[in-house]
Formats: sequence, C-alpha cells, structure tokens
Amino acid sequence: MGDPLSEVVRLLHPSAAFANIISGKGNWAVRYTEYGLPSFCIMLEGSCLLTVDGHEPIVISAGDFILLPTTPAFTLSSFVPAPPVFLDPFKVASEHRELRYGDGEGIPEMRSLGGAFLFDCADPGLLVSLLPTVVHVRDSVRLSQLVQMVGEESAGQKPGSEFMLSRLAELLLVEAIRSVAAGNAPPGLLQGLADERLAHALNAMHARVDHAWTIDELAKRAALSRSVFFERFSRRVGMAPMAYLLAWRMAIAKDLLRGNELSVSEIAERVGYGSTSAFSVAFSRHVGIAPGRFTRASSSE
Repeated sequence: MGDPLSEVVRLLHPSAAFANIISGKGNWAVRYTEYGLPSFCIMLEGSCLLTVDGHEPIVISAGDFILLPTTPAFTLSSFVPAPPVFLDPFKVASEHRELRYGDGEGIPEMRSLGGAFLFDCADPGLLVSLLPTVVHVRDSVRLSQLVQMVGEESAGQKPGSEFMLSRLAELLLVEAIRSVAAGNAPPGLLQGLADERLAHALNAMHARVDHAWTIDELAKRAALSRSVFFERFSRRVGMAPMAYLLAWRMAIAKDLLRGNELSVSEIAERVGYGSTSAFSVAFSRHVGIAPGRFTRASSSE
C-alpha cells in the first residue's frame, strides 16, 4: 500500500533547507514582506510575539516550532511596541548570517533558528493544500533537533551538506505535518487520512493510481454507502473522490514529465489512461498546456 503523506513529500522534492540564528534584545519589531515560500522558526531561548497578517498575534516561547506554508507578510516583535524595521525575506534568505534585532550589545533575551525550504518541484502548492496558514507546535523535541541539525549543516557547509540538507528538509516537513491535528488542518489529505474509513480509500487510490477506480469500489473500501462516502470524502478532503484522483494523477504526471525519462504514452499508462490522446486531453484541461509543451517549459527553467 502507498503512504500518501510520504508520496506528497516525495513529489515536493525538497532540495534544501537553511536556518539562521536570530536573536533580539530590548524593545524591537521587524516587519517582513510576503515571501510566498514555506518558512519555519524554532525558539531556542526566551519568547516574542508573532503577528501574521490576517491572524491574531501569538506568543512563541522556547521550544515552540512555527511553520508558515506560504509565509505571508508578518511582524515579529518584543512585547513592548517599537517602530518596526522593514526587511526583505529574499535578501535575508541569501545572506546566511546571524540576525540581531533591537539592542546589538550584550546577551540576547531571545534566540531562535529561522529558515526556509527550497523545492525542486512542479507543484509546491501540494504543501499548502495540507496545512493551515500558521502551524504552531509547542515543545517538540524532534522538530527542535531537526532544525538544530539544519542550522549546523547550513553553517558548516561540510562535504555532503547538500544531500544532508535535502534529507533533513524531508524529515522536517513530515514531522511538521504529523504534528498538525486533523481538526486544525484545512480540508485535504490530512483530514481524509484522519478518518479511518476514508483512509482506506485514500491509501487504495495512492497504491494503485493506474486503476480505473469507481465511486462504488472506493465506497466499498471505506465500508460506507456510495452517497455517504461521496459526501464525507468531499467534505473532509475538500473535493469529490474522482476530482482528488485526477489531481493526484496530474501531480504524478507533472513530476514524471519534468524528469523527461519516460515517453508521454508511458506516463499515460503509469497514471491510469488507456490512450495517449485521452491523457493529453485530461492533462491539457487540468494544467492548461499540453504534456509536450509542459516538458519543454520545465526543461528551460
């Protein structure tokens, strides 16, 4: 049987992660513009206030882990208001150095590791579909250890660092996703997998993506009536079963097309289409361009 969560992370192809030490003292505030890519922070010492646009401020303290799947604009600050310093997240990401907020002298009152994920994939929106806008995990020893290792690898640049960072990024993502309670997740794969009945159907779809699944077959896998299965799946996963299957097939197809190792006909068969033309029509409707054009566009990136 396929493990849907592992397959999603694999399709994301996290190529790296980086983390910088961030510290602060006194009264300070920094305002980051929208980044658009997944970023994370683990609080090592002290605490501060995080205000993500569109959300209530939250206190993050030592041991807390924050993941922002799309990293909208946000403000990080001490608890006493101060005029914000405006920062460009893309510039910060490229510098790989310690950041100091507020008073630059003396022992910091807050220390954290902050960083971001880099992906080599055609569909980074896969991660966004899994998680709420703000993931806040308290006292996760495993996440803290993983981020610490990312920080060490980022700073050390030893032989093999590129490989290590890509594997650590995968582990961080899986652990962060696992930590999200299904009740806090948006409709999507996490909610579906948290439902014992629906999980049987989802695992079956992922294990045999090339099979010509029907609603009746999937409902039997879930031990539910056809109508109950359809309603429950649509509500918890956020789309109808056949729409989910199509989206997953297209995600796999895009990944295979980017790899440029299989012909379009081989990919069509791999994702459950009886003919190249049927696959091409479905792909073009879903993605907006034909498979061959998608491959050429991916190769020129």
